[in-house]
Amino acid sequence: MTYAIIVALMLYAAAIAALYLLQDRLFIVASKFDSSPAQAGLPEAAVQRFRTADNIELTAWLMPGDGRFLAIYFHGNGGALPERTERIRQLNRLGLSVLAVEYRGFGATAGRPSERGFARDADAAYAYVRGLGISPNKIILYGESLGTGVATALAARSAVAGVILDAPFSSAVDMAADRYWMFPVPLLMKDQFRSDLAITKLDMPVLILHGEQDQVVPIEYGQRLSALGGDNVTFVPIAQAGHVVLGEPEAQDHVRRWLSEISTLPAAHDKTELKRDAETQTPAGR
Repeated sequence: MTYAIIVALMLYAAAIAALYLLQDRLFIVASKFDSSPAQAGLPEAAVQRFRTADNIELTAWLMPGDGRFLAIYFHGNGGALPERTERIRQLNRLGLSVLAVEYRGFGATAGRPSERGFARDADAAYAYVRGLGISPNKIILYGESLGTGVATALAARSAVAGVILDAPFSSAVDMAADRYWMFPVPLLMKDQFRSDLAITKLDMPVLILHGEQDQVVPIEYGQRLSALGGDNVTFVPIAQAGHVVLGEPEAQDHVRRWLSEISTLPAAHDKTELKRDAETQTPAGR
């Protein structure tokens, strides 16, 4: 019996070590697929390049729109920009100009994917948009799945008109702890994406869309996040929909209505004195 207990403890310790050492591969899956916008079916998009604070050159695709707002798009796990063309088009058809950002470690971009690195990528994209002369009251952040963690964190340290979160989680560590309940996940996980903490700092409108049948990020995680956001948050469950719902007609109707409503609000530009300017802000851990 004693021997069996020792063996079990050794196996448990080995599993913990494997989870800790391999978590980068288990959690963030980076596609290396790369192509031009035209090759991906978006000939209208123009390639933009800019550098992060740690000197990584990022690529972004800029799609012009005919509305007031520009959306900075942070995509989800797995696919790189050429695999996100339909989402970019969906945002563009809603009247938004779109700057779709490629993360470090994805596509042909150098660097290793990580929460800290993604924060630097997001800051660089925001600073680039501001450098184009676009004021905060014309900037929308759109994040899907993993990208909701990036967008929520950026909104907590930047002035924007609003945030759209499609299939968000309360935090990545919440999901991992529920899935791997037998391990001390909060002590092991490096990239925790604590949207639950960031959303309490937001003072701009937030629209959360979540499919009721989402099997990747179950809707209860979006509900948890919404409950923490207070009156700023509009939570919209989409019946019979799965993971990432922007393509659903019902979701698009809600986005159009929400964009129309925030267009009438006092400009976020008026609150920039309460925020750190994008060019000087520093994400946690930098």
